[in-house]
Amino acid sequence: MNKIRLAIADDHPLVLDGLRSLIDGASDIQLVVTAENGATLLHKLMHQDADVVLMDIDMPVKNGIETTRDIRQRYPQLKVLVLTMHDEPAMIRELVNDGAQGYLLKNCGRDELLLAIRTVREGKPYFSGEAAVKLLQWNEGPAIPEELKELTERELEVLKAIAEGKSNKEIGDMLFISHRTVDTHRTNLMKKLDVHNIAGLVRIAMRNGLIE
Repeated sequence: MNKIRLAIADDHPLVLDGLRSLIDGASDIQLVVTAENGATLLHKLMHQDADVVLMDIDMPVKNGIETTRDIRQRYPQLKVLVLTMHDEPAMIRELVNDGAQGYLLKNCGRDELLLAIRTVREGKPYFSGEAAVKLLQWNEGPAIPEELKELTERELEVLKAIAEGKSNKEIGDMLFISHRTVDTHRTNLMKKLDVHNIAGLVRIAMRNGLIE
């Protein structure tokens, strides 16, 4: 039986060392790539095949969300298993929509980590208990107002942030997207909601309870 070829992307050397130690004891898993950010990971994957990527979210140069999207496009057979401290439902949903096969929190134990790697390698989803509960709570959340039903999940997040007075840069930093992408979302929001300025977006957000 071939070993599972594992890649890890995390910008903290101590985390990388700790994960390396955990993986060393698993006879069916081989660590083939480590990278401190998404850009380095993608470069290394051009020269080294992998089956599963353990992906952190908060990384410099290229974060885990952007990298997961790129992997889905370039290496659709490669399974992404997110390993992070973020447990926000919107974040989990975002990564799943972008192609992540599984989602683990960094407080998980060694046994769960190895189980998750093996599970996603087989093409099955894996979510830690906490992540699964958060995702379920998100899915069972309140219904989206009729006026906003044509908006994507990301557009709703951007609309709320705009209504809260955040700048393009602040929104981009919060959602791990570029300020140009934020500007594109804002333009699309105005078209879909048939308004012509920020004040119009704010009024709609207030009317639908996105902000107080």
